[in-house]
Amino acid sequence: MNPAIPHKAWWWPASLPLLLLLVCGLGPLLALLQQGGISSVPLWHDGYLRHVVGFSLLQASLSMLLSLGLAIPVARALHRRHFPGRALLLRLFGISLVLPVIIALFGLVAVHGQQGWVPRLLSGLGLQPPPYLYGLGGILLAHLFFNMPLAARWLLFALEAIPAENWRLANQLGMKSGALWRYLEWPALRSQLPPLASLIFVLCFSSFATVMALGGGPAATTLEVAIYQALRFDFELDTAAQLAIWHLVLCGAALLLHHRLGHQPPSHRVGTSHPLRPDRGGWLGLCVDGFWLAIALLLFMPPLLAIVSAGLQPQLLQALRSPQLWSALFTSLQIGLGAALLACALSLGLLFSSRHLRLRLARPQAATLLESSGSLILLIPTSVLSTGLFILLLPVADVFGLGFWLVMLLNGLACLPYTVRTLQPALQQALLRYDRLALSLGLQGWSRWRYLEWPLLRQAVGRALALAGIFSLGDLGAVAMFGSADLQTLPWLLFQQLGSYRLDEAAATALLLLLLCVSLLGLVERGLGGRQ
Repeated sequence: MNPAIPHKAWWWPASLPLLLLLVCGLGPLLALLQQGGISSVPLWHDGYLRHVVGFSLLQASLSMLLSLGLAIPVARALHRRHFPGRALLLRLFGISLVLPVIIALFGLVAVHGQQGWVPRLLSGLGLQPPPYLYGLGGILLAHLFFNMPLAARWLLFALEAIPAENWRLANQLGMKSGALWRYLEWPALRSQLPPLASLIFVLCFSSFATVMALGGGPAATTLEVAIYQALRFDFELDTAAQLAIWHLVLCGAALLLHHRLGHQPPSHRVGTSHPLRPDRGGWLGLCVDGFWLAIALLLFMPPLLAIVSAGLQPQLLQALRSPQLWSALFTSLQIGLGAALLACALSLGLLFSSRHLRLRLARPQAATLLESSGSLILLIPTSVLSTGLFILLLPVADVFGLGFWLVMLLNGLACLPYTVRTLQPALQQALLRYDRLALSLGLQGWSRWRYLEWPLLRQAVGRALALAGIFSLGDLGAVAMFGSADLQTLPWLLFQQLGSYRLDEAAATALLLLLLCVSLLGLVERGLGGRQ
């Protein structure tokens, strides 16, 4: 079964990733525990901590409920109606998964800010709109923008996975909309709601850039923002450590709950199923579906249009001449490329060792454990990891002087779970298909990688690099902690421009960042993808 002689150094590719995860994971945690233990701040005795924890849970819970509450009727409408532009709308919904948060925030400010489209429209109608963008309302609006399309697509998968025989039987029985919901749609959606709800809750609970940009003051502060303020503004290491520990505990509990509830959405391609639903006819149903689709479009499309229209402004050319913009661009490219290469190198190291365990030594449980180690970084939020590294390195090094390398390291580690998942299927498939051929030809080491594995893996490596690069380019958490006047990335520059209402300059920065992310995705996949 395994004719190869077990390689004695099978463990060394995974040694560096494991050592880095151990040092960068346990080291900051030990620093946090040493600086301020969780028991030193009882939650029920500290009013500020109670407020911050309460608001974090409140905004995450409300965002989750609103996202699901809107996504369910939108998914039903998309499943029931097939209209021109439906496929394009679904593709646009998918943009929210890869769109950097700070770019979407620029679009929201351009639409809902004090000088945005909606306030100007209401003022033209003689109405005085209240300032609703900053505070809890703005946070919920941003979370709806990101999570409603994700939830709608997920639930649409579930609806389209309903067997066609069930729909034919429903037609024969003449079921109305209420009966279809009770006997077909709700059973299909019910199993997907718990993991989807837990996922959205985790995403909203760990949202940093959104709350940082739209929080609007101490009344709307989450744990991550409170940690940032304690370090960067107040320089209270004890408070930052205690907040980070609480954030780790709560976020870890939420992630474990998601792992307990979670599973993949139904493996069904959206748009491939067109069942003959008996409730398609009727003006009432058409009006109801049109209403929900209109609400979704009004929520999702204006910020995207605002981002695109920013490139048509005449002030754009002047804003593009800023040396600060191009310096931030160069820094972002360096950090993004470095983080992507680091994440892919660490992922390949873990996977090379795990495949030997799985197929040579016949130890699948150990291989799975080794592969899962790359996802342990998800249990430690970036804010917690940054806080721990800050406290750990402060006595021995210039933290801000090392900011460039620390941001690259943190972004690379944060991308590790996604690159592992991207590369694992391709690497395992290549081994299963061509391992015996390589053994018969005597291909080992560099020759095996060059002539056999790299041609088969470069497409997956290209996707992993693109994914990690886009994630790193759009990240605001790490650079907000270690950034300085000498270290500015495009997201950090865009955040500063939005905070000072320099919308012309922000438009140029947002457009450049958007083009950079789109170009990176296309160029990397084209350059490294090739043909299988």
